[in-house]
This record gives sequence, C-alpha cells and structure tokens, in this order.
Amino acid sequence: MQFSRFPGITLALAASIAVIGCGKEEPKPQAAAPAPAAAPAPAAPAAKPEMVVKLGHVAPLTGPIAHLGKDNENGARLAVDDANAKKIEIDGKVVKFELVGEDDQADPKTGTVVAQKLVDAKVAGVVGHLNSGTTIPASAIYNQAGLPQISPSATNPKYTLQGFNTAFRVMANDVQQGSVVGAYAVKELGAKTIAIIDDRTAYGQGLADEVEKAAVAAGAKVVAREYTNDKATDFKAILTKIKSKKPDVIFHGGMDATGGPMLKQMRELKLEAKFTTGDGGCSPELIKLAGEAAEGVYCTQAGLPVDKLPNGQKFVEDFTKKYGQIQIYSPYSYDAIMVLVDAMKRANSVDPVKYLPEVAKTSLDGVTGKIEFDEKGDIKNGAITVFTVKGGKLETLQIQGGTAPAAK
Repeated sequence: MQFSRFPGITLALAASIAVIGCGKEEPKPQAAAPAPAAAPAPAAPAAKPEMVVKLGHVAPLTGPIAHLGKDNENGARLAVDDANAKKIEIDGKVVKFELVGEDDQADPKTGTVVAQKLVDAKVAGVVGHLNSGTTIPASAIYNQAGLPQISPSATNPKYTLQGFNTAFRVMANDVQQGSVVGAYAVKELGAKTIAIIDDRTAYGQGLADEVEKAAVAAGAKVVAREYTNDKATDFKAILTKIKSKKPDVIFHGGMDATGGPMLKQMRELKLEAKFTTGDGGCSPELIKLAGEAAEGVYCTQAGLPVDKLPNGQKFVEDFTKKYGQIQIYSPYSYDAIMVLVDAMKRANSVDPVKYLPEVAKTSLDGVTGKIEFDEKGDIKNGAITVFTVKGGKLETLQIQGGTAPAAK
C-alpha cells in the first residue's frame, strides 16, 4: 500500500476546498411582484322591504255544504298563491298576501261573529261570505270598519241595496238569474204549471220569489208553493202534496245538499215533473247525491262556464291539479281576490281607505269574464248559464248575457 508523501498538504487542501464549497453564495431569486389589487365586486342591490297583507275569506267549512265552502276557500287560496308568485310591489314594498280563512257554518249569527273577528285581525279586505243569509248581516260590520267586501256567491239583491260602498259581488244576482229560470221553464220546457219549493234562507227564498215572478209573467201558473229548511233530508210529505197538483216543472230554491235527496225522493214517488234549480244546486255534488235521479235536471249558474273562457283554462288546470274537481264558486272566489289585489296596485296602497275607491272602478279580465261594477256594487252584464245533467255531467245548454274577456 502506498501512502502520500505530503499528507499534511493533502488534508489542508481538502479542508480548504470544503470551506470554499460551503461558503459559496447561490444567486438569490427575484421577489415576485405584488399582484395588482382586485377590483371591488359591485355591491348587490339592496333587497326591497317586504310587507304582509292579510285578506279574509269566509264560507261554511263545516256542515251540509262544507264542500262548497271549501271550494270557495280553495279558489281564494289559489289566487293568493298566484299573486304572491308575481312579487307584486306596492308603495315600494314587495307584498306577501296571506289568506285568513273563517268558518261561518252557513249561520247568520256565526257569520257576524267571524266578520268582527276578521275586522279585529286587521285584514285589508274580505272575500265572502258564501250564503246570502250570512253575507247580508256581515256586510254591516265590514261597512262600519270601511273594509271592501266582495262576495263570490251571495246572489240576494238585498246585499247591494243597503247603500254600502264596501259591498260588491262578482256574479249575477237573483233578479237576473230568477228571470232566466222562470222564462226558460215556460218557453223552453213548455211549462204551463209550476210548483216551487224553497228552503226559507235568504238565498233560496229570494231566488224562488224571482222565479215565480218570471214564470207568471211568461204565462205559467204556480200551483204550489212549499217550504222546507236547509238542514232537511225528508221531503216526501211535501212532494206527495205537490204530486196531486200535477205540475209540469218543479223549481227548488236551495243548495245541492237538499236538492240531491229531494230528487231521489221525487223519483221514488214517481213524480215525473221536470226538476229545475239555481246555482246552489248546480254542482257535481248534486249529481253525486241524486245518482241516476239527477239525469235530465235543468239548473243555472250565475256566470259564464269557466271551461269555455279563454282566461279560464289555466285556472281549471291549476285548480283541479291542486284541489280536485271544481264545485261551483271557486272561480269567482279567485276573481274576487284578484279584484282586491288589482285595486291595491292601482291605488299603490293596501290601506282600505285609499284603495276602496279603486274597487268600484274595476275593469278586470277575470277567469269568469269581464268584471266591472255598477253604482250598487253588482257586476255589470252578469251572465246566466243554463245547464242540464246528461250522462252524469253538467252540459251547457244556453248562455244569456255576460262578456267574455279576450284571450291573454
């Protein structure tokens, strides 16, 4: 093995090289330039303030005609949903409408109690009541409070003859409807003799009175005028008495809850007179209650057939999808809510004092037709539609009056 001759020098050189290697400075990296400041994001527009506006609705939600009351309320609820979907702005605020529903049980006394309840709840307007017998006494309470009230179904003329500037209705009254029914029975059904039964309510008796006037004026003779009540289910004594008079036509002034059983009992007694009734009995429920005895019935509704209106098609689709079959008045409840909303928009206020005058000036293409009011609060040119029951369904026979809106 050979050793270096200069070991000291070799170690010293290695050490010096190591020192030089460790002390060598590498070039420093250039510091990155600071990124330019990002432009501030545009400020989001401030959300507009919202306000809740309560609208009252009253109908019988319990009892024999609860199905009609719920039909009314559902029409109003659909209108509230549609109005809210539009994000309507009034006086710089987005309005959220809320429906406050009450049950008057078709009872006049209860009707006044819930009317005061709605006034105390500070609703901005009321749609209802369903029955004339509850609508009329309640209207005095709303009038005293200055609240607009629009009935979708109360047809007794007395409602708008009280001089209240708060009372309106969106369907034809009993004078208009009764004159059509009475004349139709004589001229189209060939009636020379007529028997009349009414339920002694403001609606049933009021409509029956108008039918009697019109039938007599058209040349018919009223051979019987009988009375029942809106809770009755047994009519055989009355019908047996009428059978002996051999009338050509029987008119029933009342709702479907009494009309259905009455029809069945007529057929059981083999009373072959033609049966007519007004809007309160012109419903799918009457057909359900009467069964086969409903076939060939003639009835009227105070308005245009909603399924034949250009603006009614969407309502029919939306309502049936959400709530099922339309009974009678739900399209009118829908329109009544929309009349209140439209008046608020035009007044740019939800204060009843400020928007009430706009209700009277309404000119609205509703789902039930053109809506305009006369000086009393009745709808102008109210339509009356005559139906018959054929194959278990209501079939339109004739339309008198009314103005259909242009398609939207």
